[in-house]
Amino acid sequence: MADQLIAKMNQQDQSQLGGGGIAKLFPVTRKLKPTSSKSSISPESKYWKSFKPQPIQTLISSITSLSFSPTAPHDFAATHSATVTIFSAQTLEPKSTISAFSDTATSASFRSDGRLLAAGSLSGLVQVFDIKTRSPLRQLRGHSRPVHLVRYPRLDKLHLLSGGDDSIVKYWDVASQTRIGELLGHKDYVRCGDSSPASDDMFVTGSYDHTVRVWDVRVSGLSSVMELNHGKPVEDAIFLPSGGLIATAGGNCVKIWDVIAGGKLLYSMESHNKTVTSICVGKIGKDSGESAQEYRILSVSLDGYMKVFDYAKFKVTHTMRFPAPLLSVGFSPDCLTRVIGTSNGTIFAGKRKVKEDVGSELGDYVGLGSVEEPHKRVLRPSYFRYFHRGQNEKPSKGDYLIMRPKKVKLAEHDKLLKKFRHKEALVSALRGKNPENVVAVMEELVARKKLMRCVSNLDTEELGLLLEFLQRYTTMPRYARLLMGLAKKVLEMRAEDVRASDVLKGHIRNLKRSVEEELRIQQSLQEIQGIISPLLRIAGRR
Repeated sequence: MADQLIAKMNQQDQSQLGGGGIAKLFPVTRKLKPTSSKSSISPESKYWKSFKPQPIQTLISSITSLSFSPTAPHDFAATHSATVTIFSAQTLEPKSTISAFSDTATSASFRSDGRLLAAGSLSGLVQVFDIKTRSPLRQLRGHSRPVHLVRYPRLDKLHLLSGGDDSIVKYWDVASQTRIGELLGHKDYVRCGDSSPASDDMFVTGSYDHTVRVWDVRVSGLSSVMELNHGKPVEDAIFLPSGGLIATAGGNCVKIWDVIAGGKLLYSMESHNKTVTSICVGKIGKDSGESAQEYRILSVSLDGYMKVFDYAKFKVTHTMRFPAPLLSVGFSPDCLTRVIGTSNGTIFAGKRKVKEDVGSELGDYVGLGSVEEPHKRVLRPSYFRYFHRGQNEKPSKGDYLIMRPKKVKLAEHDKLLKKFRHKEALVSALRGKNPENVVAVMEELVARKKLMRCVSNLDTEELGLLLEFLQRYTTMPRYARLLMGLAKKVLEMRAEDVRASDVLKGHIRNLKRSVEEELRIQQSLQEIQGIISPLLRIAGRR
C-alpha cells in the first residue's frame, strides 16, 4: 500500500509540475502538529492575567479572611493569628496592625464609610475598631463559641450581623452594644454570610448543616424567610450584585440560586478538586473584550486553584494555580487589586496597571477642570507637508500603512533543493534531526521523482543516518504512511550494503524491534476494543 501511495504521489506531482522538477523559492511545507482549539488566549484571560500576583511577606499563620474597604483608596484587611493587618491597596504594604485579640481573629468587615472595622475571633467576642486609632470602640459579647461571621450591612452604619459555632446568628445594635435579636434555625456551625445589596435588612448565612438561610430582620419572630440545601457543609455564601441571586460554596462545588424564583437552583459548578473555601465577586471592564462591565465569581479552593466563573453563561473563563492551599479571596471595588490568602500565611496580591489620564491630572492640579489638547492641523494628500514628512515620521491613527514584504529565510536543505542538489538536501535534513523537516524534504523529493535515486547514491555513513531515522520514526502515526514504504524500498535496494556493514545491521535490528513492538501494541489495542465494544453497545441500549 505504501508503494502504491508513493507511485500515486509521483504521478500526481508529475502532472502538476509538467513532468520535471522546479526550483523551490519557498521553504518546504512541514506537517503541522495537531493544536488544541483552546490554545489561543482569550481577551478575558489576558485581563485576569494582568493581575500579576506578587507574594506579600509571610504572616504568622493562615489567612482566615480578606476584606476591602468600600471607600477609596480601598485598603484591605487580613485576619491571621490574633491580629488584623490593614494593607495599602496602592503599595501593598502593611499600614497598621490591630492586635487586641485574645485568640485567633477569624473575620473582618468594614463599615460603609470605611472608618470602622468589625472583627470576630475564636474566643466568641466581636469587636469594633476605629481604623485610625486602632482602639476598640465596642465589644459585643453574646456568643459562647468561636465567631466566624461578622458582617456590616451595605449602607447601614448602626447594626451588625454575627454568627458562630454555637449555631446562632445574632443581630446587634452597635451603638448601645445590645443584641436586637437571635436568628435561630441552623443546627451546626455558622461559618459564612453576606448582606443583601438590595436591602440592609436582609442577610444570607451558611452553615455546616448543609443549609443556607435567607433572613429578613423586619419579619416578626426573626425566622428565616428561605432555606436552601447546598448538599455539603457551606464554606461561603454571598449575594450577587443584582440582589436576586445567591452564590454558595461548599465541598468542591459552587452553586447559583435564584432567590426571586423561590430558591431555584440555576447551576452547580464542580470544577474544583477539593473543598472551595471562599468566593467573591469581581468586575471586568471593556479592556477585557466585553462591551460593558460584567461581573464574575472568583472561587478559591484547597487544591490551590483560583477559578473565574461567568454566571451569565455558566462557564469557567479563567483558571490560575498557586503553590499552596487557598483559604480566602478578595477583589477591590475599583477593580484594580485582587488578593488571595493561603494556609501558609502568604498573601498573593495582584495589582493591575491602568493608563492615567494626563489631561485630567493637569486640570485637577491647576484647578481649572480638564485641559483641552491643542488642535492639530490634519495632513491631507493635497498638502505639501503630507509628502515632505521625514523617513522617521511615526504613522498617525488614520494613516494607511504599506508594509514591505518580509524576506523569506531558507534553511540549508531548502537552499540545496533550490540548486537541485537533492542528495545533499536529504542528508542535510537528516543531520538536522528534525523529523518534520526530513519528512517534508522526502515528500518534495517524491514530487520531483528523485527520492529513490538519492537513496541509491547514499554512502555507508549517510545510509546509516537514514536507517537510524527510519528506526525512530517509522512507527509514528504521523509519518508511518510514507516511511513504511520507504523502509521497504531501502531494504530492497541496499540489501548488499547492509550485509557488508555491522553498523547497518544494528540499525536494521533496531528497526525490526520497533516494528514488532508496534505490532504487539496494535494487537493488544484490538483485543481491548473487542472487549469494550459489546459493553458499550449494551450500555447504549439501556
